[in-house]
Amino acid sequence: MSATVDGSGALSGPDPVVRQMTMDDLPAVMKIERTTFPADAWSESMMRGELNDQPRTRYYVVACVGDAIVGYGGLAAAADQADIQTIAVLAGHRRSGIGAALMDALLAEAARRDTEAVFLEVRSDNEPAQAMYERFGFERLGVRRRYYEDGTDAITMVKKLDGRGDGA
Repeated sequence: MSATVDGSGALSGPDPVVRQMTMDDLPAVMKIERTTFPADAWSESMMRGELNDQPRTRYYVVACVGDAIVGYGGLAAAADQADIQTIAVLAGHRRSGIGAALMDALLAEAARRDTEAVFLEVRSDNEPAQAMYERFGFERLGVRRRYYEDGTDAITMVKKLDGRGDGA
């Protein structure tokens, strides 16, 4: 089954499958990384290090539609806190539930690890991402001035987990 564009411009079709990222996924993930974050993309060695060197504290997932990787996300978790390290979806697949599926997987892992709060930074000019995070219960904490390579501010956000293991 192939995805189609609905009246809102969003893709519809098969539900994404979210699974843990492997080293074999890096070429597709890096293509998404460079396309989504051209000014401040992580290097392949940085991503490789996240997967190789930090398995106890890191959790990375990919979202697949059919055989294609169309998004990915990563979580760093230690003690009672977690951070959404990155989340990205190919432009043609945004507003189709893939970002939400990735966020669900990352928050479920944070809850599984018994974290009390999940933090993230989001570009101040990325209103769609901010809206999604707010729908997931993230609240604004503050601003990190000129955080991104191009001088754009970052908005810091937090979601408190309830301790029941479901992230609600």
